[in-house]
Order: sequence, then C-alpha cells, then structure tokens
Amino acid sequence: MPLAEVLTYYDSLLDFARGYLRVPGIQAAVHAEGRVAFAGSYGHADVENDVALTDRHLFRIASHSKTFTATAAFQLAERGRLRLDDEAGQYVVELAGRPAGALTIRELLGHTSGLTRDSSAADFWQLRGAFPDRATLLEILSGPDADVIAPNERFKYSNIGYGLLGLIVEAAGGTSYNAYVRKEIVARLGLSDLGPELEPERLGEYAAGYSALAYADQRVPIEHVDTRDLAAATGFYGNASDLVSYFAAHLPGDERLLTDASKRVMRHPQWQVKPDQTEGRYGLGLSVVKVGERDVFGHGGGYPGHITRSLVDPECGVAVSVLTNAIDGPALQLASVFFKLLDLAGDPVEGVDLSRFTGRFANLWGVTDVVQLGGRLYAMDPTEVDPTAEAVPLALVGDSSLRVGGGNGYGAFGQAYEYTFDEGGRATGVRAPGGLTLEPLGTFQLPPRVTT
Repeated sequence: MPLAEVLTYYDSLLDFARGYLRVPGIQAAVHAEGRVAFAGSYGHADVENDVALTDRHLFRIASHSKTFTATAAFQLAERGRLRLDDEAGQYVVELAGRPAGALTIRELLGHTSGLTRDSSAADFWQLRGAFPDRATLLEILSGPDADVIAPNERFKYSNIGYGLLGLIVEAAGGTSYNAYVRKEIVARLGLSDLGPELEPERLGEYAAGYSALAYADQRVPIEHVDTRDLAAATGFYGNASDLVSYFAAHLPGDERLLTDASKRVMRHPQWQVKPDQTEGRYGLGLSVVKVGERDVFGHGGGYPGHITRSLVDPECGVAVSVLTNAIDGPALQLASVFFKLLDLAGDPVEGVDLSRFTGRFANLWGVTDVVQLGGRLYAMDPTEVDPTAEAVPLALVGDSSLRVGGGNGYGAFGQAYEYTFDEGGRATGVRAPGGLTLEPLGTFQLPPRVTT
C-alpha cells in the first residue's frame, strides 16, 4: 500500500478544499498500519477570535454516538446482561405495555423500530429549546405519535430510538449511560479526547460550530449545548485522532471492546437505506457503504455547526475520520476520497521518484494538480467532488515532459505538459497540453483587471 504518497497528497487536498469550499475548519486523521499514520488540521477553530484549528481541538461528532451505544449493547449481550431480542419494556419499565416497550433491542439498533425520528417538536436541533431529558424522552416514547410505522417495515432512522437504547444501557449496565461508555469504551482504549457529552470545563477546547452559506452570505457561530438524554444518539465529542483510534478497535482481530463475532454482526447489512440504492445500507449501529469497490463501514454525524464522517475498510485495516465545523461541511466527500486515492495508487511501482513534477498549478481557467501515486503521475482537478474520477495518467517523456495517456476526448490525449525548472530542480512553470501556461499556485497572481 503506497501510504506515504497518498497521505502527502491527501494533506494537500484537505488544505485546498478548506479554502475552496469556504469551510471554517477541517480536522482529519487516518489510522493505518496499526497506528495513527496521519493527523492534520486546517483553517480556524474560532473565526471571530482568529484561533487556528489544531489536532487537539474537539468536535461534536453527533451520530457517531450511535456506534458507541451499539458497542455498549453488544458488550452487555456478551456479558449476558441483555439479549438483542429482548423487548425494551424489560429494561425501561415505564414503557411496559406500550408499543415502544414491545420493540426489541435489535430493532432499535437497526433503525427498523418504526419510531419517530426526532418527535413532532424537534426544534431543539435549531437550539430553540433544550434537548429532551429522561422525562421528556419517555413522554415522546409514550405518546400517540411515537410509532409512525410498523416495526420491520423498512429502514427508518430514529434518534428517539437510540435515546431509548441509552436508557436500556443504563438499566442493563447498572450505571448512567455516560458513565458506562466512559469506563467500558473510552477508558478501555486509553483515549482522553473522546467523551459522551459536552464537558463545560473543556469548552475552550471545542471548535466553534458555524451555520451554512445556503441561506446567508456570512456564517454565524452556533453555541454548544448539552444533548441530555439523547446523548446515546448524538452527544459524543472527540477529535479525529481519537476517533480513528476508536474505530481501529472495530477492526478484525482487535478484541479490546468486542469479539470479532459481535463486530461482524454489527457491520452486517440489515437493510437498504433506500430500496433502490445498493450503496447505502445499515447494520446494527454502523452504516455500510460502497466507496469504489470497497465495502466500508462507519458513521456520520450532524450536530448544529459540525458535520463529521468516519469510514473504515476492514480488509486493509484503514480508518479515516474527517471533522468539519460547519453545518454544511463536506465530511463524507473528504473521507471517501482518501480510499479513492488509495485505489488510484494501486500496486506501487518500486524505486520511482517523479516528485519534481508534482505540485499545484494555476492559470486563469483554474487549478491542476500533478500527483504521484504508487510511483505514477496523474493530473487531477482538486475542485471536483471526486478528483480521482477524471484523473489523467501522465507518462514521462525525456527530462521535462509528461505525455497525456488518458482522459476523455475533450482533453489533450497524446500531447504533453512541458516543464521548466530552476537550478534547484523546482518547477517554475508548465506549458499545458492545450498550449496554456500554468504557474505554481503559490506564485500565481491575478492582475487588478484581466485585459490584453
């Protein structure tokens, strides 16, 4: 696996994407080869106070919480404290005899309970009121609008269902939900920057969250709040390094949290997210998606002001987490592209160093990246959602030319990028195949007015 080359370009791409997409901050990490192989932070943790984002800043990782809740349920099942086909009413006695009390733990884990997603009064997601406490959660679960459709009719995502799972973990675990997951998951892995709920004493360590650009010209900060008894659905915080370290414990062969048998059940697809969409599936507390030809598991999270995503490939043992502090942040896009870069690198060509040709080049029409992956060179557009989709292979011709060896018919197949280098061997300019000049992005400048 040509990890070093992929990580070098991934770092550059994340930095570019943050500025191009106008995201306040992006934090990312990659766990590979048994360690945190990469961690990077870009932009701001706090725009108004000009605080640079670091690898230690904390993000609200929202629905990643569901993976911790599911892990807790499977731990308790392994210890004989509950069974996945037990009914919720056995553990939450207030719901005994009610439709929600008849739901099984398995149905709740797989989002097939039919329960309301967030209730009919969910403006707490806009911070217009507090998140539900236990009494409010039980009121929602006992109300006439709780069960929207019959169980097992289809996949139907429910934060309220995972709030109920949090109550079940409390009852079966003999302690509060927060205390259980801290002790049995976070502390067991020795992680200090991961936790189930907002910690006011650490508020200065959290990256500020920001609104979207879809409805306003300027982003505004969004306050961090406690999610109370929806913590099991959405309360967790963390940084990218601790998050990939947590997901590494879900890789085959690592039994610090669960047996491999339990982990296989968790990530086994139970339902299609959409009836006609094979790429989107859900297991028991883990989403399962296709990235290229890879089946990867993980989860995303959407908290007011933070959008996050983690993807794990159990075959190659790689976990990626991307955390953004904007409510429209491109976390899924930027997590997925890491695996696509790995695929593009393929089996490495050993002993090849073409790094003098690599870089980010610009002209009036846009930006082109020349990238070395697996000992091969490609031209890519970093502004694309997936820069690898139209990656153009380049072949060395002589000492200073790269011939276009692919791409679509609108490109310049068979023509060449012609380089000029300074005395130190650094590229100072490129004549692109279409005849236009490119300059290194760091030196490219637009005049006050473009004219002849």
